[in-house]
Amino acid sequence: MLQTLWPHGNQRIPGLIEEISKAAPVVFPKYGLVNDLAISHAMAQFSHECEAGLEVVENLNYRADQLLHQWPHHFTPAQALAMQHNPRLIADHAYGGRMGNALPPSDDGWNYRGRGASQTTGKDAYTKLAKTSGLDLVNHPDLVNNPDTFLECAVADFVQCGCLPFAIEDDLFQVTQHLNGGQIGAKQRESWLKLWKHVLSI
Repeated sequence: MLQTLWPHGNQRIPGLIEEISKAAPVVFPKYGLVNDLAISHAMAQFSHECEAGLEVVENLNYRADQLLHQWPHHFTPAQALAMQHNPRLIADHAYGGRMGNALPPSDDGWNYRGRGASQTTGKDAYTKLAKTSGLDLVNHPDLVNNPDTFLECAVADFVQCGCLPFAIEDDLFQVTQHLNGGQIGAKQRESWLKLWKHVLSI
């Protein structure tokens, strides 16, 4: 099923499809996703957030005008010109001093940029996810994208964001609201949910 819906899922992280499939029978029940409806909601959200495995690391290669549009309160025009097309500088500047990240010259913004199936972002989020999953994500944030721990990080995040009760009730709006903090990509998430329900025979 995953290979069908994520046909290029191994392109960014080799072996991802196989490791997700191997982990699923253990990870889903471990975090309380014990029926196909809850699983379909989780996988729909992950499918959208990481574009079926193709966008597993936040793309921060912005032009100056994109930076000013994306973060109008974080970049002056001069800063945007100086930092454009430098993802590391952009991450440290845009995310520094918030979400638990230290200000530059700390590299926290870059180290804790968006990653994984649920696009975990910020040191606070990595720290919380580390406590939930038992994985040392603060010192090893790349574990979010390790094929062996990819699904566990995603499912742990889904649960700690408060999505599970709404998934059980088939409430897509609230699942999205809790994971995303808004309704960005609502139509695409709805389409993914229909696909996952179909392949899981719901």
